Amino acid sequence: MRFSFSAEQEEFRATLRRALEARSPTKEVRRLMATDDGFERDGWERLNQELGLTGIHIPEAYGGQGFGFGELGIVLEEMGRSLLCAPFFSTTLAATAILNAGTEEQKKALLPGLADGSVTATLAFQEENGSLDAAGIAMTATGNKLDGAKSFVLDGHTADLIVVVARKPGTKGSDGLSFFAVAGNAPGLTRRRLKTMDETRKLAHLAFKGVAAQPLGAEGQGGAAFTKTLQQAIVCLANEMVGGADRLREDALEYVKMRMQFGRSIASFQTTKNKAADMLVDVELAKSAAYYAAAALDEGDDDMPALASLAKAQASEAYLQTAIHAVQMHGGIGFTWDNDTHLWFKRAKSSEILFGDANEHREKMIQAWAG
Repeated sequence: MRFSFSAEQEEFRATLRRALEARSPTKEVRRLMATDDGFERDGWERLNQELGLTGIHIPEAYGGQGFGFGELGIVLEEMGRSLLCAPFFSTTLAATAILNAGTEEQKKALLPGLADGSVTATLAFQEENGSLDAAGIAMTATGNKLDGAKSFVLDGHTADLIVVVARKPGTKGSDGLSFFAVAGNAPGLTRRRLKTMDETRKLAHLAFKGVAAQPLGAEGQGGAAFTKTLQQAIVCLANEMVGGADRLREDALEYVKMRMQFGRSIASFQTTKNKAADMLVDVELAKSAAYYAAAALDEGDDDMPALASLAKAQASEAYLQTAIHAVQMHGGIGFTWDNDTHLWFKRAKSSEILFGDANEHREKMIQAWAG
């Protein structure tokens, strides 16, 4: 396993950062987050036509770029920096689930549309009680009909395709779990956008009542695919979070260098230096954990359950603490709507609990290493 990015990966990062800085300035983020959809389809399709980002980790046989989670992590990190308002993360989760659970024919049928950006998708697995474990899956699948509800579904109110995790009635734990593909406009499906603190990332509640669905893979054999998909989702989120944390750190440092008080820059004050040093240490440690977890996914590391939880726990605390420091370093304006710091602060808070908070993942990490 390598512990640094290649020259090609660094050039890819630089090119992507320039593109996202041009397409997603904070003025554009504020405009899109105020809309119901949270993105514009024309801009989304144009972004994929020019950069091909949604297909970055989809194999070439299915219309993608054929890269690994290391490159996908770079994309997510840069999107976290720019707070790109687009259904990229949700579509990535759906594509990952299809790759893990679908048959060869299903992959060839479903993945090309996701790879070229013509179809948006999401993964619906979290129940209304917030459970992230296989044992907490309550939605039932009777034949090819789904009944139940899913909540906190990323971009669930706009997705063209929804990948759903459900279980056969009467089963428990990871037994009887299956993945299903559902059209976003399927009869019996009710979609409602949730009111959330972080308006840059839309979440939805989905209610299923006898909704027709296409099973992905063998019926009742999705337990292993669900566990693998969740680990990959956690690592992807951790990489996105370190991008946002690093952006906050850099912006706060630029501000204190410019801000003058008592005839000198406030960056020269000891308390400011301490916060800047703490932010740097927190962000760099979180980056190391997120990068290592992404590389471990590509290597098929046996410690993947623990490494995924480690990355999420570290990124959750680093992002939120960096956001708190950034607000304080901006002084009085750091709390205002006109200052952009609150956009990343809210993303940090929402991402902290998305897919489980730091305490939950530390517990899972200890359980994984304890066998």
